Amino acid sequence: MSRLVLIDTVDQLPGLLPLHAWTALSTTDLILVGDPTHPLVDHLTQAELRHETVPEPAEPAALSRRDLLSGVDPLQRAKVSWIVDRARDAGAVAYLYGPTDTEAFTRALGLEAARSQVEVEIVYFGLAPKGVGLLELVEVEQRLRGPDGCPWDREQDHATLAPHAVEEVYELLDAIASGTDDDIREELGDVLLQVVFHAQIADDDGRFDIDAVARGIADKLVRRHPHVFADARADDAASVMRNWEQLKAAEKPERDGIFDGVVAGQPALTLVAALQTRAAALGFAWPDAAPALAKVREELAELEQAPAERQAHEVGDLLAAVIAAARQLDVDPDLALRAHAARFRQRFERAVALADAPPGELSDEQWLALWDEAGADAT
Repeated sequence: MSRLVLIDTVDQLPGLLPLHAWTALSTTDLILVGDPTHPLVDHLTQAELRHETVPEPAEPAALSRRDLLSGVDPLQRAKVSWIVDRARDAGAVAYLYGPTDTEAFTRALGLEAARSQVEVEIVYFGLAPKGVGLLELVEVEQRLRGPDGCPWDREQDHATLAPHAVEEVYELLDAIASGTDDDIREELGDVLLQVVFHAQIADDDGRFDIDAVARGIADKLVRRHPHVFADARADDAASVMRNWEQLKAAEKPERDGIFDGVVAGQPALTLVAALQTRAAALGFAWPDAAPALAKVREELAELEQAPAERQAHEVGDLLAAVIAAARQLDVDPDLALRAHAARFRQRFERAVALADAPPGELSDEQWLALWDEAGADAT
């Protein structure tokens, strides 16, 4: 009995096959591919495996009622007939799926083989490697930036996209602070789009591409994790961070200033935290949380006693002391403040909803009572 072996591939990686698929190919007398540009053609040639390309139909095939119901078109129907006829003639034949093969084509191929008494065996790909979805995203953005793509996408450059990158990162932070897994997943996708979009812009200009971006960060991670990829030691997170900073300094000798590389344009809270972290790496830090909290109380007292012209200065010192205390408590001050903002918003909205009068007409005592009641509702 003739045999038709259908070899599954991953649409985004049609040039990749697992070992069990190659084993199945080696048991056949002939391998068919639907397109001469199929990525596996060169590999088949190198392996000296006999293969042919399914020819373009001379004319479309007539469709039966079953074909119409299954969604197969006349050209696919002709292709199906040719493959099954070849399987009857050649004995054991394998067909390698490609990205353009549809489910309707697969169904028609199986039905035609059964009708012609050709045994069908399907070899599934199995587990696709992680990252296949990233390739699909790259292809989508390449299409959007292509000649027949989206006019808006084609007009963008690094500068026009920059505000969107900042916005997407803040939306991700909101999702992390108060969102669900679905929110975080969606916002991570939006951030990832920014990376792919910028890489495609550079690729269009011939400067670099998404692979250069990925290889660059992968190489950096390997270099800066010698305790994982080499024989260095790092017994705790603090050791990892010390090694990271030392390796970073060695890679960028031109940055010889203490604060070189700290982005001055970032939000003030994270800027202060970054500056303190750099100073702490050189030993300028509280030994534990107790003196850091004492410094907060000291700065608060100075603010309370400060004349008007010194108050802005003292507020800055107080905020810096709070950030330093947060670092000693292993609390990210930016995320802590964002979480507070979310709690404040929810509680204030509850207080307004509980009010019997318009907010502008409430007395201080009424506001305090509503605030306490809203807080009780929250617990």
